[in-house]
Amino acid sequence: MPLLVGSFLLIAALYASVGFGGGSSYTAMLMVMETDYRLVPIISLLCNLIVVSGGVLQYARAGLIQAHVALPCTLLSIPMAWLGGITPLNENMFLLLLGISLLASGAAILIAPAESTAQIRMRPARQLWIIGVPVGSVLGYLAGLVGIGGGIFLAPALYLLRLAPPKVVAATASFFILVNSLSGLLGHWLKLGSLEMRGELLAYLWLFPAVLIGGQLGSRAGIRIFRPVTVRRLTALLVIIVGIRLLFSWYTIGN
Repeated sequence: MPLLVGSFLLIAALYASVGFGGGSSYTAMLMVMETDYRLVPIISLLCNLIVVSGGVLQYARAGLIQAHVALPCTLLSIPMAWLGGITPLNENMFLLLLGISLLASGAAILIAPAESTAQIRMRPARQLWIIGVPVGSVLGYLAGLVGIGGGIFLAPALYLLRLAPPKVVAATASFFILVNSLSGLLGHWLKLGSLEMRGELLAYLWLFPAVLIGGQLGSRAGIRIFRPVTVRRLTALLVIIVGIRLLFSWYTIGN
């Protein structure tokens, strides 16, 4: 447990420094530690909520959470994340979807352009609704299904589709993580059902103050030990390795 607590604190600090919650990496670490797959989404989503809440507040105060960008992306993603959360999955299917999602997350981290090189103008409102609603809905369902916030998918999508400037993208992704983590968490909590299973979460309580501290450090001070590109590549490498490992486990179980 001490190793897991330290890992979660570091992950929270790294992700919070760029406006994310860290759900994909929390999930990766929990799966490596052989946590019951039914508890993994709940723990990851709770940690997401703790980390991004402060960041969303800061983005809102700075006027970077803009309704005409955030609403198209989140309007249908919230019920879709809840629907994903209550969708029943056996362990084999969970491993498959999570493995694919982590590989996609790693690729998304790598292809997202650096803020200094991404010069993007705001799209017209009509285009934001036409593109943002279907993209947000699909990503919201996927986020709820595998128990991550989904911002790690949304931010690269907004960059690649050139829907908004970098700072607005980061703020929108952070808000997306917050609302869909809450919605997906409600779905997974209802699906868990058993009071005995819910009681097993008490063993992971130390992770929550760890990500609170890490998130505050990351969002307030930023990460200055490593260059952002180095952090991004190391994070992508971790997520991709775990994704491959989960897919291998899925293949082994299925055969």
